[in-house]
Amino acid sequence: MCDDLTEADNTTFLARLAQANRPIDRRRFAVLGAGAVTMASVPGCIARIADQAPAMPVSGHAVAITTPDGVTDAWFVTPTTGKHPAVIMWPDIAGLRDAYKTMAARLAGAGYAVLVVNQYYRGAKAPVLESLSAWRTPEGQEKLKPLIATITPAGIASDAAAYVPWLDSQPQVDTARKIATSGYCMGGPYTVRTAAAMPGRIGAAASFHGAGLVDPKAGADSPHLLIAKTKAAFLFAIAQNDDATMPEAKTMLKAAATAAGRPAEVEVYPAQHGWCTIDAPVYDEAQAEKAWSRMLALFKTNL
Repeated sequence: MCDDLTEADNTTFLARLAQANRPIDRRRFAVLGAGAVTMASVPGCIARIADQAPAMPVSGHAVAITTPDGVTDAWFVTPTTGKHPAVIMWPDIAGLRDAYKTMAARLAGAGYAVLVVNQYYRGAKAPVLESLSAWRTPEGQEKLKPLIATITPAGIASDAAAYVPWLDSQPQVDTARKIATSGYCMGGPYTVRTAAAMPGRIGAAASFHGAGLVDPKAGADSPHLLIAKTKAAFLFAIAQNDDATMPEAKTMLKAAATAAGRPAEVEVYPAQHGWCTIDAPVYDEAQAEKAWSRMLALFKTNL
């Protein structure tokens, strides 16, 4: 979770950058903004990230998926033609919003059918917040904290068990291929829970600055121990300040994957918690691109 310690550390980090006259590079999101969301929703348009080569044409739209606890509102974006392996994307603590629709459009343009879910559907429709920065305000925290309390490990598992068959019923999804899942911040451990809930279908899971992957309070239900219940390959991209807070986590993740016989790439990136999310104040383009390339390699090999 984006706890007070992480937030305080990121605030200090940003203050140091400001003092050094090193502005945060958010050029990509500034160039695209909600424009990529619009492109993703119009058939025939091309999703791209600023100065990168054009990707495949994609089309996106809002969807509703029934779960044991209600109806999830979500965003589904795919290439405009053909069948493709599916990806379940779990957003960070600020939830489903334009930034994640943009990120999903880019992934769809790489050849995937991407479902971005609203993890807060039990209490509110998306967007709950418009940006990650809003989480740092008292008003943002007042909105989110009651919604966070509605999320349980069992609920994430049952949600995953609903999302997978929904995806398999979509004509854009290649059911002969495995499904992947990606997650950011609080969504990081949800990728492991998804893989454990649906081991027959989930072939790859990528966690970016995931929070609570090793949770001593959870006992046998700690996400790292659930790796043994999966049939997936993993990418754990860890933020430097998360590693500083719990340096033993990376070793425990590696040990759990090795004991389970599951492939896992575990790496600490020289970037702050939140660095992969394009509307994050600490977004780090260079390190985000590295993490992106490792995710695509994981998916290509294991789906």
